[in-house]
Amino acid sequence: MKLVKITKKARPAFREPSARRYDDACGAAHALDLIGERWALLVMRELMFGPKRFSDLRADLPGISANVLTQRLERLEDIGALSRRKLPPPAASHVYELTPWGYELEPALSVLGRWAARSPLHDPTLPLSAASLMLSFKTMFDARKAEGLNARIGFRIGEETFLVHIHGGACEAARQSLDGADVVFAGPATAIAAAVYGGAPLEALETKKALAIEGARALAKRFTGLFPLPQKA
Repeated sequence: MKLVKITKKARPAFREPSARRYDDACGAAHALDLIGERWALLVMRELMFGPKRFSDLRADLPGISANVLTQRLERLEDIGALSRRKLPPPAASHVYELTPWGYELEPALSVLGRWAARSPLHDPTLPLSAASLMLSFKTMFDARKAEGLNARIGFRIGEETFLVHIHGGACEAARQSLDGADVVFAGPATAIAAAVYGGAPLEALETKKALAIEGARALAKRFTGLFPLPQKA
């Protein structure tokens, strides 16, 4: 009798249906094979700051249907860009999170974001998620304007909190508690973006109750000037 080595069954290799492939050896073409479908890249963007539940993703991507989101999550899991795991009790719900390879996409998102910001067709008044805003800070940060600055700026956006740490000419952003924040912006991402990118005065946004600022106001004002947008093409 022939002996056969028994090994753990591996997940089948992902293979795009031929009608939907570019059949092009270029790495950029293969990237589009993997994440080129509508919403796929934005789903990955929303997971750049840690795991989220299905309901959280739908809330942050209001234009996506439950069916399409399910399809994109399954597809991204198939290609190895994200994984799904069940939280321990009492939560007992599933969350989706990027794999280490999935997180490697962040620089590409930043390059795309800066490139698209130069488009005359870009409309900055459209809805903006918290993850988008935090990624934009890392993308548009001008280290020269932050020379000598060492500060922690907190953000309370809906139920999420983020901390941006500016130090040594770098801008780091993470989804975490606001402990140690020197100043906190509280409000929707669109209002914060209006102050940072649209030049809206903080006082005017506070008067309209679109934004609240807690802590060092001078630091809040300086922070809004650290992210100049590139010139339009």
